[in-house]
Amino acid sequence: MHDIRANRVSEQMKKELGDILTRKIKDPRVGFVTVTDVEVSGDLQQAKIFISVFGDDKKKQDSLIGLAKAKGYIRSEIGRRIRLRKTPEISFEFDEAHEYGNRIDAILRDLNK
Repeated sequence: MHDIRANRVSEQMKKELGDILTRKIKDPRVGFVTVTDVEVSGDLQQAKIFISVFGDDKKKQDSLIGLAKAKGYIRSEIGRRIRLRKTPEISFEFDEAHEYGNRIDAILRDLNK
């Protein structure tokens, strides 16, 4: 039962975060950020937001710093948009799955040569 609710909350948060990051965040450090996944704990107290940033490592770090500074605003905006008793604490992490997949693809292509 808790997993179903946590999944619904995470999907709703993912949708709202996409809108918040594209329309509301005006920090120049935050570049082209895509929310790839949101993991919400079973008790809905913690939310881990996985992001992908287009650009080099400096751009990625700058975006993460900008998002960390805007964490309070983002959390309050989510709380306003999604009716929950308590808005989860949020943390941002890079989603390494895309880069990992590209690396494996490159290795497989080299093996086939």
